[in-house]
Amino acid sequence: MKRILVIALIIGIGLISWGYTKDVPKKIILLISEQNISGPQRAWWASEVDLSVTESTIAKKLIENGYTILEPSFLNKIIKQDKAFRMVNISEEKSKKLASLAKADYVILGKAIASAGSNVPQSNMRSCFANITAKVIRVKDGKVIAYLDASGNSAHLDVITGGREALSNAGEVMATKIIEALSK
Repeated sequence: MKRILVIALIIGIGLISWGYTKDVPKKIILLISEQNISGPQRAWWASEVDLSVTESTIAKKLIENGYTILEPSFLNKIIKQDKAFRMVNISEEKSKKLASLAKADYVILGKAIASAGSNVPQSNMRSCFANITAKVIRVKDGKVIAYLDASGNSAHLDVITGGREALSNAGEVMATKIIEALSK
């Protein structure tokens, strides 16, 4: 009888400790406005467009690592309630309020810009560059836990496509940095 009680106690303690250490997927909202070469600055929360190239690249990598991304379709009702959420350059305070209303754990607020450089020597291809700056904000206390930046580049015959590739490359780098910041 003592043996059964000891085994039951060990199993119970193991289950309790497993429950405390098990990672709960963190819910994240991505608010990264994007401007590709010669294009307007765009943001899904300010219009009816979907996630940007940068956000899609980051979201893919975060999802692969067990995070939950709150999609625009999930947030549309909240955004329609307050016109201040429709600003392309949404403020930190408004982004925290949006994330809080959506019950997100973190909001990633930033900007991504692609630009074209000169022609690649002895080629018709153009150099394209992208830079992203972002901050990772913990919603429950409003604390910025990381300020991050990333860059990417590409060479392409078409500067719009080259800018898109550069933004995607920069998004890959940014996603890795975000995951590192969230895991600390």
